[in-house]
Amino acid sequence: MIIYGVAFLALCTLFGLFIGELLGKLLGIPANVGGVGIAMLLLIFLGSYLSKRGLFTGKAEQGVEFWSAIYIPIVVAMAAQQNVLGALSGGPMAILAGTVAVLASFAMVPLLDRLGQKKPEAVTDKSLTTPQR
Repeated sequence: MIIYGVAFLALCTLFGLFIGELLGKLLGIPANVGGVGIAMLLLIFLGSYLSKRGLFTGKAEQGVEFWSAIYIPIVVAMAAQQNVLGALSGGPMAILAGTVAVLASFAMVPLLDRLGQKKPEAVTDKSLTTPQR
C-alpha cells in the first residue's frame, strides 16, 4: 500500500532528525547537524535493501516516490537559502569554502559516471580473437 511508503519516509525522516540533533549535541553545536541528509541516506539505503529482499512492494515505493518528488526540492531550496545567508554573514572564508565544495562536487561527476558504467564483457570464443589464415 502507498501508505506504507509514506510511513517509511516519515520514519526515516524522524530517525534522521533525531541523529542530527544527537550529533549536534555531541559536537557542542546547538543545531541539527545533517539530519535531513541522514534521513535521505536512510531512505535510499534501507529502501534499496528492502527492495532487494522483496519486502518493499511496488505500491509502497509509489508512496515514497510521491513524497520524494515534493519533499526533496523543498528541502534543497530551504537548505540553499540557509547556506547562502550563513555564507554572506560568515565572511569571505565561508564563501570560499562553499565555492571549493561545489567545484569539488562538479569534478566528481565524471568519476562517478565512470564508476557507474558497465565494463565490456571479455570475449571467450577464441575464434573471434585469432586472425584467420
